[in-house]
Amino acid sequence: MSEFWAGRRVVVTGGSGFLGSHLVERLKTYNPENLFVPRSQEYDLRKTQDIDRLIDEARPNIILHLAAVVGGIGANRENPASFFYDNLMMGVQLLDLAYRKGVEKMIIVGTVCSYPKICPIPFREEDIWNGYPEETNAPYGLAKKMLIVQSDCYARQYGFNSISLVPTNLYGPRDNFDPKSSHVIPAMILKCFEAMEGKKEEIVLWGTGSPTREFLYVDDCVEGILLGAEHYNEPQPVNLGSGTEISIKDLAGLIARLTGFEGKIRWDDSMPDGQPRRSVSVDRAAKFGFQAQTSFEHGLKNTIEWFRNHRQG
Repeated sequence: MSEFWAGRRVVVTGGSGFLGSHLVERLKTYNPENLFVPRSQEYDLRKTQDIDRLIDEARPNIILHLAAVVGGIGANRENPASFFYDNLMMGVQLLDLAYRKGVEKMIIVGTVCSYPKICPIPFREEDIWNGYPEETNAPYGLAKKMLIVQSDCYARQYGFNSISLVPTNLYGPRDNFDPKSSHVIPAMILKCFEAMEGKKEEIVLWGTGSPTREFLYVDDCVEGILLGAEHYNEPQPVNLGSGTEISIKDLAGLIARLTGFEGKIRWDDSMPDGQPRRSVSVDRAAKFGFQAQTSFEHGLKNTIEWFRNHRQG
């Protein structure tokens, strides 16, 4: 148990979401004086007055900013304005008011989508400035990228302590399985289950299957966030990843095997692939003790088992 959190007042935005719910569970075991999870119905983080009221009521020492409007390629293509505006306004105003109201530290959870479309492998933090993000999720990636700029500006001008953590693609139990907004792993799991339940002989997946991704199990991401909050105090961004890169085609085959789907996988190459490759360097995170512990197959098994048990819901 970390003593860092004991007696501190903590706000976790997005604390009822996929990553946030796992983070809140862990934080509860560390006995903070107060752990506050604002709900969007009561605190609209796009509105200055709601953020102002939130900080006045919760009086946090630390803010962990996980709230975001997120989704897969389809959701990003359909809602580029919302993904840009909502993510930018939530983060920019929250960080500004955190500084002005004397919050001790703010942890910003960003996105690997902020990296350029074409980037040397593995992605190193200094490469994040060397090009435009992949077009399908650029509005979301750029909104989050601006928070890294703001964090650096506020550190240099005001001495405010905010850090930016950049996890690669996340997965795990309680992930979003809504077909309209899910990311690739839950989308594939859902398609496999639906095909087996409907006795279908094939599933259709977007793109060619050739891009690669690096996935980070949600509990490992939580560990990285907590270690960063405790030990890292620089505005330069820090990657959180697992060190394992896999092609989308190989991922589909692995998920089919683990779910028990034995049919054909057909690729619809009229749909976009997204970024060609994603794999990140975690050298900077290793300096404050972070290393992912969960093997990819074990994490997938946990995710699939959770979904199987909650399928009716």
